[in-house]
Amino acid sequence: MRLDNEQESDNVEDRRGMGMPMRAGGVGIGTIVLALAASYFFGIDPSTVIGVASQLSGGGQIQEAPASPPPADDQAAHFIRKILGSTERTWQEQFQRAGRQYQNPKLVLFTGGTTTGCGQGQTAMGPFYCPLDSKVYIDLAFYQELKDRFHAPGEFAQAYVVAHEIGHHVQNLLGISEKVQNAQQRAHGEGQANALSVRLELQADCLAGVWANQANAERHILEAGDIEQAMTAAAAIGDDRLQKQSRGYVVPDAFTHGTSEQRMRWFKRGIDSGDMNQCNTFQAAEL
Repeated sequence: MRLDNEQESDNVEDRRGMGMPMRAGGVGIGTIVLALAASYFFGIDPSTVIGVASQLSGGGQIQEAPASPPPADDQAAHFIRKILGSTERTWQEQFQRAGRQYQNPKLVLFTGGTTTGCGQGQTAMGPFYCPLDSKVYIDLAFYQELKDRFHAPGEFAQAYVVAHEIGHHVQNLLGISEKVQNAQQRAHGEGQANALSVRLELQADCLAGVWANQANAERHILEAGDIEQAMTAAAAIGDDRLQKQSRGYVVPDAFTHGTSEQRMRWFKRGIDSGDMNQCNTFQAAEL
């Protein structure tokens, strides 16, 4: 990625080095992220959901998360600030064109665990967006896991992760998240509620693609191979692949984020079109 022309955002809150309690063993990334989303949509205390999931996964004793201060020349933090700044400029312009005002979210860097508006956040959750405080939370250790466990290295793969979470912020500002929440509460069964969650997540993937398209058109951020990096990351965290890894089999009715193919398709739709109007997954006959 070429980020020389990107200004760093001031909306980053660095809580790294603040040791927080975390559970040994933990819970899988996919499971915990979905539990957090469910807690928001259905009004369940996220800390309760996390505790139950941790027990089911065989979580061990509570231990203190490592508390080490960030390095003096923290390139990872500079990178995150530039990506966040890029999303701010893109979505400010997009909202202005639509006659609306974009409200910048905060991005919180943490180590091990941290308090959020949606309950206690933990590294095992992976990056997530909390609509109740309009903040994105990320432990940068996830990027090493993205490379090692999910075989999705590269700066643009990392940028895609942030852009996806910012996509959830866009949905929150547009009232889409609230509509989905209400629809899920009226849903007949878990499968129907999960299907709505899939459409919400795929739309966030598409919105991440819209950001990449617009940022590249205006500031030429992409280099050869960048798009492939993001596609690899999208594929790596598809529900079907994660379920296959954790369970050994796939349960489509339990999907909440979409298959690898769907996630790649909707991200590509966003990056090819650069048009957020092309991201209406809720009216799509096929995902």
